[in-house]
Amino acid sequence: EELVIEAPLVLPEQGGVRVQVAVGGPDENGARAVDIYSARDAGTEDSSADAWIRHATGRLVREAAVRAATVDFTAWPPPAAERVEVDIDGFYAGLIRVGYTYGPAFQGLRAVWRRGEEVFAEIALPEEQRDSATRFGIHPALLDAALHSNGFVQPVDAPDGADRSRTVLPFAWNGLALHATGASALRVRVAPSGPDAVSLQAADETGGLVLTTDSLVFREVSAEQLEAAAGAAGDDALFGVEWTELPAATTRTAASVPSWAPVATAADVAALGARDEAPTAVVVRAVAAEDD
Repeated sequence: EELVIEAPLVLPEQGGVRVQVAVGGPDENGARAVDIYSARDAGTEDSSADAWIRHATGRLVREAAVRAATVDFTAWPPPAAERVEVDIDGFYAGLIRVGYTYGPAFQGLRAVWRRGEEVFAEIALPEEQRDSATRFGIHPALLDAALHSNGFVQPVDAPDGADRSRTVLPFAWNGLALHATGASALRVRVAPSGPDAVSLQAADETGGLVLTTDSLVFREVSAEQLEAAAGAAGDDALFGVEWTELPAATTRTAASVPSWAPVATAADVAALGARDEAPTAVVVRAVAAEDD
């Protein structure tokens, strides 16, 4: 239903990273909170000193509403859509200049069409990655490559000549549903749905729906922010756990302990104040009468 990314997960040059996904219990509607954390893997079983960073928080629902495709993906290329001449190698080389560097597995864009504000794209895994598609709900490289079509979407509020050289990352997913698993190629439709936001639908090569999201919001990120995220996992935590031994409790002598006093009524309670030494504790047994 919702997934908000709070901080990017930056992999260290050396060593591993442990990922923790925490899912809460169901609320009255059956929805569950989900949080995703990571910590540097020191290679030891003792993780008490590791700093866990929360990267994303969200809400899972048991059954998402079935969203019908707004286009017929079986008719491909889409009717009335104009093909965009794209030099794929040049496209990915251009992304490097604005801060993205994608390895071969992530360079999945194959073709692009445009129809008004809509952008359509063909996405496919490299041949050597296709056998691994069945290991995932949706292959992460395939999903990431589907988002590359966002580079051809003109924001709804952007003037002509707007700056397209910003480095942006996915920030908030809303209404994300996976309808089929194991796809190795996608037909994708994206369209602007607000400032720095798009809606996305994807189908397989037969036109069968694979993935829909009502809204995906992007946020600009700087190199300095990514560097700060990379260093955050290695910083010392602000708080730590220490064992503090308390002093032994003093033992009261029998003579100093007031004797027990019967207390049955409000008058008995009031009488305690007239004693030379009031008791340190009073236990009152309160039992109502049958008629009260």
